[in-house]
Amino acid sequence: MENHDEQFETVVGERVKALRAERGLTLDQLAELSGVSRAMISRVERAEASPTAALLARICSALGVSLSVFFATDNAPAVPLVRREDQPVWRDPETGYLRRVVAPQGTGARVDVVEVEFPAGAEVAFEGQQASRNQWQHVWQFEGEMELLVGEYVHTLRPGDCLYMNVGDVHAFRNRTDKPARYAVIIDLGPR
Repeated sequence: MENHDEQFETVVGERVKALRAERGLTLDQLAELSGVSRAMISRVERAEASPTAALLARICSALGVSLSVFFATDNAPAVPLVRREDQPVWRDPETGYLRRVVAPQGTGARVDVVEVEFPAGAEVAFEGQQASRNQWQHVWQFEGEMELLVGEYVHTLRPGDCLYMNVGDVHAFRNRTDKPARYAVIIDLGPR
C-alpha cells in the first residue's frame, strides 16, 4: 500500500500532466516555458520525483496557474466541513515545509485557506509568478517569526501580524530563526 507522500506525488504528477495536456503543450514546450528540464517534468508526471516548492511554482507559472489553483480540487464534492485528518497536505522535499489546504474544496469559493508549518532556518524563493498577478493574499502569523520578500521590501512577521500582498510580488519566505514558524495564508483566487 502506498504511503500518503507517494499518493500525493501521484496526484501532483497527474495534475501537471492534465494541465499540460489541456494547454496542448509537449514536455519540451513546458520545459522551455518553465526553465525546468524535460527529464524532471517527466519524472514529476510519473510520480518518480517530488518537486520542490520553487520548482512547482515555476511549472505552475508556465502553465498559467498559481499554486493554490494547482492544488484546488475542481471535481471534489462540495462539502462545508473538512476534518483536519482529511485536509490535503504536501511537504516540500527541499525545505521540509508543510502546506495544508484547510478550506473545503469543490465549493466554488474564491478564497483558499492554507496553513503552513515552516521549519527553522528554511527559505523558499520564487521567481516572478505572472500567473498569480490576479491573486491577493493575507499571511497571518501564528507562531515564530518569518521574513517575506515582497517586491523590493522585506517584511518581518511575528505572532499576530498579518501582511496583505499581491501573490505575484512574493519572492521569498524565510525563517532565519532556530524555531519553526506557523502561519495561515488566505488567498483571493480572483475570477474563476
